[in-house]
Amino acid sequence: MLLLTVAFHLSPTPLPVFPGSAPYPVGVAGFHTTTGLAKTDFYEVLGISRSATQREIKKAYYQLAKKYHPDTNKEDPKAKEKFSQLAEAYEVLSDEVKRKQYDTYGAAGFDAGAARGQQYWQAGPSVDPEELFRRIFGEFSGSRFTDFNSMFDQPHEYIMELTFTQAAKGVNKEISVNLDDTCHRCDGKGNEPGTKVQHCHYCNGTGMETLNTGPFVMRSTCRRCGGKGSVMTTPCIVCRGSGQSKQKKTVMVPVPAGVEDGQTVRMPVGRKEIFITFRVQRSSTFRRDGADIHSDLYISIAQAVLGGTARAQGLHETLNITIPAGIQADQRIRLASKGIPKVNSYGYGDHYIHIKVKIPKRLSSRQSSLMAAYAEEETDVEGTVNGIVNTATGKRSSGN
Repeated sequence: MLLLTVAFHLSPTPLPVFPGSAPYPVGVAGFHTTTGLAKTDFYEVLGISRSATQREIKKAYYQLAKKYHPDTNKEDPKAKEKFSQLAEAYEVLSDEVKRKQYDTYGAAGFDAGAARGQQYWQAGPSVDPEELFRRIFGEFSGSRFTDFNSMFDQPHEYIMELTFTQAAKGVNKEISVNLDDTCHRCDGKGNEPGTKVQHCHYCNGTGMETLNTGPFVMRSTCRRCGGKGSVMTTPCIVCRGSGQSKQKKTVMVPVPAGVEDGQTVRMPVGRKEIFITFRVQRSSTFRRDGADIHSDLYISIAQAVLGGTARAQGLHETLNITIPAGIQADQRIRLASKGIPKVNSYGYGDHYIHIKVKIPKRLSSRQSSLMAAYAEEETDVEGTVNGIVNTATGKRSSGN
């Protein structure tokens, strides 16, 4: 389908009228056509949303242009057309001014005739698609498709499992990572050992080239050598000329004391950075509340009534706890600065001991007699006590 563009040229002087013909209208319409490509949605061509960033636009273009490049799709007759569409879409969307115009008016916004009355935008990129691809990504080491994925690398993220104690006290723990690092075969040079790089004749070894664009002369990074001034004829078979290769490494991670479950830290590894998210296991002894820890301490009835001492497990050591006489169940004992180190400030949290009174399920005859004697002396009983005829308040047990 052809898209028609109409422009009216207003004449300041009357136009001649020939006998037997109708007079000209005030404006003369000039019809210009563009191809059906103009109605293509550039965002759909690149497979991106309208809110995509320039980084996302560039990444989408590179991945699709590499996929549909005619050199890698020689048997596909539509590859060249698709490659050209990608170049056109990128040329518009990568320019913020053109993109804003496109978002506002669509393809019609590029009708230069609307502003100048003579020139009209034609569908298709204004530069050669192949030239655009090289201009953006270069041609390193003589290969059209050198690995540019490092331009779009996402952070390397890893999960590290920690016990409660490791997270609370800190630990040095090893982790295996896969990262791009200096290639061991070529020592980061990119060319196969024993071979040499060649002088770049495209820029005469300067790394810069001169581009003539009408009245303007611009200097930019050489598209052939990528600014290096030389090209590799024999790239390294391991890293393919990039100087970087995937390597598995074991690194020691100094886990700081006080990290919490789900917390993420950043750590440099060589030239890269990795992000480590901690997964902290639950403890059967402790409960955590920020830098404070909580634990339960079970004591006997005699300890609760008469008081005494008890031993409790602390985070760093075994603790001797003084039990005051008459302590109540679920009462808390605070041990200052016996908790977890505070990550973002100085000092330590506290350790709270929650008292739990153990109630025996079976008593010996002597214990039952003593408890009965004690019950007879109680004065604050609400209700009755089984087995007791009279309590100090004079109440009788319904069981007697």
